[in-house]
Amino acid sequence: MGVDLKGLVEPTKLSLERLSGRILAVDAYNALYQFLAVIRGETGEPLMDRNSRITSHLSGLFYRNMNLLSLSIKPIYIIDGKPPSLKKVEIERRRVVKEAATVRYAEALAKGDFEGARKYAQATSVVKDYMVDDTKRILDLLGVPWVLAPSEGEATAAHLTKTGVATDAASQDFDSLLFGARRLVRNVTVSGKRKLPGRNVFVDVEPEEIVLKEVLERLGVSEGMLVDVGILVGTDFNPDGFKGIGPVKALKMVKQYGRLEKVPGIGEELKKIDYEAIRRVFLEPNVVDASGLKWGVPDAEGLVGFLCGEHDFSEERVRKALQRFKETEQKRSDSLEKWFS
Repeated sequence: MGVDLKGLVEPTKLSLERLSGRILAVDAYNALYQFLAVIRGETGEPLMDRNSRITSHLSGLFYRNMNLLSLSIKPIYIIDGKPPSLKKVEIERRRVVKEAATVRYAEALAKGDFEGARKYAQATSVVKDYMVDDTKRILDLLGVPWVLAPSEGEATAAHLTKTGVATDAASQDFDSLLFGARRLVRNVTVSGKRKLPGRNVFVDVEPEEIVLKEVLERLGVSEGMLVDVGILVGTDFNPDGFKGIGPVKALKMVKQYGRLEKVPGIGEELKKIDYEAIRRVFLEPNVVDASGLKWGVPDAEGLVGFLCGEHDFSEERVRKALQRFKETEQKRSDSLEKWFS
């Protein structure tokens, strides 16, 4: 779900090219769910190989990272560890939503409603263990480092921006700001043309940037106060939030009273959640330090063997992508030589 801070943050649109030279700490699960939701066939079916193993995530990881690397953008993927126990309600809610979407998907297919089928299919995605193993393997072959977080991937991604290992956290969710990410970029893994649900209209999805310091200064709050705003609205650790309180109202309350405990009229609801523990999840998260990370050169033959030999990707397309990357790197190398000659 993620916290809803729309109306409070003011993202700045920018092109992928503007991210050149940056190091992005990518929330891996967030990216995987985006790939699994978006990369599907006309009736909503995911890409699969001859053994009926889903490969939509591999397609997204390969082609998107080839693009990022060609633009001199260095990704680091942060893979979730064990979720906090506070998240069990949200995890169960997501399971129920996916089961309902799976039923509706089958019903839409039976009716020949392929537009509806595709819409429901996007909500059925599940990241399975073999997909995580696939992710680690393809990242190794791409020469892209990955980090296994002890808990929430977004927390470690945010931590890497605090310690200077990364310049930005990359995620679709605003939770990264509650975890203290110094800079958040959204739509990195899903930028491009996207069809609006239920309409034959395509829109451009562009990357956007949010700087935490600017958000706090404009809103007139501290990081701790922003977390309290999030708790009032609802987070993955108290998904229901507080009845009748949206982002704007939550901000007004926190600014007026300073802390959740001092906000009048919410005492009974506040007793139902462990708000102090939720605060600690965001302000004192369980993270891992990651220094000395290195990016390698994509292993062309290894990638062809993995994607084409094992998962039935088009060898022509894969080799073309690798060749484009090689040519881009060569041009960049030639330009540097001319600069220093």
